[in-house]
Amino acid sequence: MVDKRLPVLITAIGGGGHGEQILKAIRLSSKYQYFIVGADADAECSQSKLVDRFVTLPLANHPCYMNELLLVCGRFGIRALFHGCEPELKRFSAERDRIEERGILLPINPTRLINVCMNKEATNQLLSGLGFEAPRYLSVKTRDSLKQIDWYPVVVKPSVGGGGSTNVFIAQNTTELLGLADYLGLELIADSFIIQEYVGNPEDEYTVGVLHDMDGNYINSIAVRRLLSGQLHTKTSVPNRTKRTDLGAKLVVSTGVSHGYVGRFPEVTEQCKEIAKAIGAKGPINIQCRLINGKVKVFEINPRFSGTTSLRAMAGYNEPEVLIRKHIYGETIEQDFDYNEVLILRSLHEQIL
Repeated sequence: MVDKRLPVLITAIGGGGHGEQILKAIRLSSKYQYFIVGADADAECSQSKLVDRFVTLPLANHPCYMNELLLVCGRFGIRALFHGCEPELKRFSAERDRIEERGILLPINPTRLINVCMNKEATNQLLSGLGFEAPRYLSVKTRDSLKQIDWYPVVVKPSVGGGGSTNVFIAQNTTELLGLADYLGLELIADSFIIQEYVGNPEDEYTVGVLHDMDGNYINSIAVRRLLSGQLHTKTSVPNRTKRTDLGAKLVVSTGVSHGYVGRFPEVTEQCKEIAKAIGAKGPINIQCRLINGKVKVFEINPRFSGTTSLRAMAGYNEPEVLIRKHIYGETIEQDFDYNEVLILRSLHEQIL
């Protein structure tokens, strides 16, 4: 009997990143059936039980990575390829011709946009240049330059990478900021970190998805108003010791594990649609922001599928499948199609392998 399921490959499905999210979304498909090949660098990957075939691949920076990836694609006749981590996104972007010449759907944004959005300083510059509000920031040059900051509190974060709020810190005054410089090493901060203004109240934080097809045509938008409480969802939560009462009683930095109210939130998504259009999105874009006095202030843009992809799919907004339906099955996708508005909460789940 001929297997009519569409073969798709999802990489980096372990580790709780967006690869696992894409996998969950594809499994939630209500219209088509898929033969899911899942890959990860770790052979002891709990998500291996959720795919039809599991393979191990080297890390994205390994010299044999692309050859092994393409062998897997050829072996299973892969029609759509989804990256599950940012190092693979960068590798796919650099090697997109080798992938797409095989007739494989590669739903990633233009290389220019990927490179800008994966650098937080460049993202801030892009937003400001296009007339959108962005937090103030400082690229560190010397220890004395840190003393110039008079807009506390600030967030100290990696200028490149740092997914899931890795190595992100809050400083509420000059003493704390200089202490962080001593702790991390000023040279490391100067080379790899950006000092960004802490903005808004954690009760008004959103992760916003704006989806365009691969030709740059707008399809739809969605937002999750984050509930920031508990160890699973907050990276840092400290009492607000500044005089900025507008920021709330606590200063909070979220983790990459988001949950909360899923919906259209037009006061947020309409502004994010303008941003995604202005920066030239082609594919999925995820905008991290807070709503302040009716204005969206963006502190990060992820040029990829979100860590809330499965939550959105549960609400009827299945981004990976929408792009498959459009670009493989040739469907016409209704702009701003309906989906449910729901509260979705996350918790840990254990399994015996």
